[in-house]
Order: sequence, then structure tokens, then C-alpha cells
Amino acid sequence: MEVAVVPSPDPVRLAVPKAYLILAHDAPGSYELAANILAFAREHLAPYKRVRRIEFVSELPKTISGKIRRVELRQMEVQRRQGDARGPQEYFEEDFPHLKG
Repeated sequence: MEVAVVPSPDPVRLAVPKAYLILAHDAPGSYELAANILAFAREHLAPYKRVRRIEFVSELPKTISGKIRRVELRQMEVQRRQGDARGPQEYFEEDFPHLKG
């Protein structure tokens, strides 16, 4: 239903694109859905444009006028990566070895 993409710190590539997704009808995110999204991106996008991390969320931070506050998402992502924390609905491209190649 809605998505925001922000850089996520990465020890090898400095930063990789991460997508925060809100699914329609409060559908739950899953390993299979994340694999399908990453496979689609791998097939249809250039390597430098591909999303490499996905997190399913229920809401995104927004301004009063309804714009997504990506600055908050970036700050949250930096804090998470410094602590090596991972959300329960967060998936990395490395979690799907069958997508490599």
C-alpha cells in the first residue's frame, strides 16, 4: 500500500537501499513475500537500484501534511545498525541464498 526507501548502513558497501513497506488490508509480511519482492527487484532493476533490505511495518512516520518523514527512518536505521538489532519483520538479501547468482 505504501513504501519508503532509505539508505541502511552496511559494513561492506557503506550503505544499501532498504524499503519500509505497509501492506494493504493489514496483511502480514512473511519470508516468502520478502523473497518474492527481492527476486522481482533482482530481475527487473539494475544492481545499483535494487532494494537489499525489507521491513514490513504497520505505519510510517509522517508530517502533519502527510509526507513520509524519511529523516526519522534514516536515524532509526543508523541506530539499529550500530546495535546490530534486527526487527521481527526485517529481511536482508543475505537471508535468501537461493537469490544469489
